[in-house]
Amino acid sequence: MAITLRQLYDRYRSVPIIYRIGVAFVLGSLVGLTVGEPATRLEPLGDLFVRLLQMIVIPIIVFTLLMGARRLSPSNLGKIGGQVVALYLVTTAIAIGIGLFVANLINPGTGLEVADATVETKEAPDIVEVFMNIVPTNPIGAMAAGDVLPTIFFTIVFGLALAYLQDEYDVSSAVHEGAETVFEIAETGAEAMFKIVWGVMEYGVIGVFALMATTFGNAGVDAIAPFAKLIGALAIAVGLHIGVTYLLIIQWGLLRESPLDFLRGSKEAMVTALSIRSSSGTLPVTMNDADENFGVDEEVYSFSLPLGATINMDGTAMYQGVAAVFAANMVGQTLTIGEQLTVVATALLASVGTAGVPGSGLIMLTMVLTQLGLPLEVVGMVAGVDPILDRLRTMNNVTGDLAVTTLVAGWNDKIDRAATVWSETDVPDSTPGTTDD
Repeated sequence: MAITLRQLYDRYRSVPIIYRIGVAFVLGSLVGLTVGEPATRLEPLGDLFVRLLQMIVIPIIVFTLLMGARRLSPSNLGKIGGQVVALYLVTTAIAIGIGLFVANLINPGTGLEVADATVETKEAPDIVEVFMNIVPTNPIGAMAAGDVLPTIFFTIVFGLALAYLQDEYDVSSAVHEGAETVFEIAETGAEAMFKIVWGVMEYGVIGVFALMATTFGNAGVDAIAPFAKLIGALAIAVGLHIGVTYLLIIQWGLLRESPLDFLRGSKEAMVTALSIRSSSGTLPVTMNDADENFGVDEEVYSFSLPLGATINMDGTAMYQGVAAVFAANMVGQTLTIGEQLTVVATALLASVGTAGVPGSGLIMLTMVLTQLGLPLEVVGMVAGVDPILDRLRTMNNVTGDLAVTTLVAGWNDKIDRAATVWSETDVPDSTPGTTDD
């Protein structure tokens, strides 16, 4: 029986988009290596993908960050909530710093060039100017100009102000209803942007194919090593962040517990995150680990882990530092201290809202590169190896959620250490459907 075009399309759509982009990455690279310079004629198809990415940056920032600010309303916080949010922000900042440190040592992207990339050359700002530029003098003008960092700052401040209004005014008041309406509009706008992002990523299969054909058509086999260095740099950075920040500083230094016990208790969540590449999808396993393996009170983990799956993006934020250096090296630039602080500020502020967006790592990378004036072609090029990078990022994110949760629980005496990894008693097997031998 003949297969119809509709059936073929449905089979094509049944393959996750990130894997289709990965195949496009490989096929485009092979075409570029095989055909050579004539493959660069596909460049306009890649340029269209870049323009689509530029189109969605500012709307994604505004709508998703407003939703993120809604989750951080005063009624949701308190002492424990404040500690959780503060620690998430601190560990994310450390992650970005580690990513930049490793990337500056390894220098991924050297030897690879982006064909005809448009680079906005600016005089490097000093450190004071970097932080002053976070605050816009004209928020609407910053949005219209595509200035990412001021847009992020104003959106978060505006969203938090709306959240405070909801708590201060009675539910029946016009002010409370108005704030709720703005949040509902933001949620609707975010859902609409998710659909647009889906469409952009669907076209990304063609765009990535064209970008890679163009890149390898120009550079030949010399383009392979820079991508291997990109993956290696992120893997090293993830290993350092988990080993130093989560195990040595948080578990051994602050919580005074064994790092090996922490790894033993979080292994199910880490392996699941590495397998399915989704912090939200891993959430039931993460919560089970917090409860059964670490003895954390439900009052803590029922807030910290769902929130962490949304705003705690250590691995993703770390990747922004590595990818920013990768992009700069591709155009022969060196990121100054001020520009690297810009990466830290942009990724840290963006982490409040972009975690819920499909392809959030690539969307956040678009924001960072736009702020630095670096070519967005890099987004399409790294999308092909993103299935590998995303697994590392997600495992880091989930591990960080558990590390912060156990620390906050320990600070507030919300851990029952009996029959957990913290005690001398063997930990019960928390994997569903298994029994002890």
